[in-house]
Amino acid sequence: MEDIPVYLLLAILALLLLLSGFFSLSETSMMAVNRYRLRHLAKQGHRGAQLTIRLLQDTDKLLGVILLGNNLLNTVAATLVAVIVSLFFAHSELALLLGSVVVTLAILIFSEITPKVIAAAYPERIALTVSYVLTPLLKLFSPVVWFINLFVQMLLIVLRLKPSQQVAHQLSMEELKTLVLEAGHFIQKKHQSVLANLIDLESVTVDDVMVPRNQIEAIDLEADEAVIKNQLLTCHHTRFPLYRKHFDNVVGIVHARKILNQLKEEKVSVAMLEAVMQKPYFIPSGTPLFSQLQLFQENHRRMGLVVDEYGEWLGLVTLEDILEEVIGEFTTHAPTQSGACKREADGSIIAEGGTLLRDLNRKLGLQLPLHGPKTLNGLILEYFQDIPETGTGLKIDGCRMEVLQTNNQGVKTVRIYPNQPIPQRESE
Repeated sequence: MEDIPVYLLLAILALLLLLSGFFSLSETSMMAVNRYRLRHLAKQGHRGAQLTIRLLQDTDKLLGVILLGNNLLNTVAATLVAVIVSLFFAHSELALLLGSVVVTLAILIFSEITPKVIAAAYPERIALTVSYVLTPLLKLFSPVVWFINLFVQMLLIVLRLKPSQQVAHQLSMEELKTLVLEAGHFIQKKHQSVLANLIDLESVTVDDVMVPRNQIEAIDLEADEAVIKNQLLTCHHTRFPLYRKHFDNVVGIVHARKILNQLKEEKVSVAMLEAVMQKPYFIPSGTPLFSQLQLFQENHRRMGLVVDEYGEWLGLVTLEDILEEVIGEFTTHAPTQSGACKREADGSIIAEGGTLLRDLNRKLGLQLPLHGPKTLNGLILEYFQDIPETGTGLKIDGCRMEVLQTNNQGVKTVRIYPNQPIPQRESE
């Protein structure tokens, strides 16, 4: 070593630090690279992505060759620094200590921290490049890596750890939704909303979007034909249920299009309605919207009646109701349906008691609970365990409200103060 010029030793030291930095760069980029993006590039035929996927399929061998190279180079660098120091300061303990501090700082700065920060910032670009180098290195040092991993496996057995039997990480629906919502730079705002709503279809049920039975337009086949005709001429829907005597006895569903000619020629009769009606299609309460969307498609239906476990009719759901959960409202609601919201000059919102909590959360950015009642009226009644008096104030999950109108059945209208205090004393 004494015959080698100092500048050459320093050049070798710098090269060792750079090579060690390469392995640190490789380790961080390989562990931080987006696996889904990697699979997409591999399907497109990207050679670097294909090599990277092969390397990541055997993580213990990949880490083995990276750490082998990294630690070997760092050890050689430390030894070389000791040699250089001994050339200038013969057997000086202070000089050796100073050399150890210098080489530690050099390794941390040039071989560890800086390369890993760069790799964390550009993992995909670096991983795809270094895979061309790591692949032949892994083949070259595979016997050494196998021998080292043999001891690693023995140690894992002693510690009773079985990483090979761990279930591969899979994204849950909530994690997938978070991924979609955080991809704002890559997905348009409207597309982002549609994808998030589509993911929610599995957790939202028909009970959350159905029209309650007290808001449904239906025709009693026992009524006079003049009454039936007038109801058909003034209806707000294209499809409506038919029943006999009482509301629970639904006998069919009729489409207004099939009786338009008869309405024009004044030939409406109960027999004619029975001839063109379809059998009612019933949906069990609690059916997820995604499942119901598939059932509508399989059964060639656009509307179904929601029933509970006792067979009682709770409301109806249409294909349009499910589509609106995905892409937002695109139709106007009939006057018979509640749920209207009106913004006042002071920033407060006047909402009807029958407004769905999901709609309020979506339109106003609130966090009202959805695991219990489905409507604003139901939420307030559950809160008080009684029908509150007009003018009563309350606060639920940070949202302040004031009851404006009530009747014997419940709350009719409510004033909502998004992020505002109620100008009245709250009830206890």
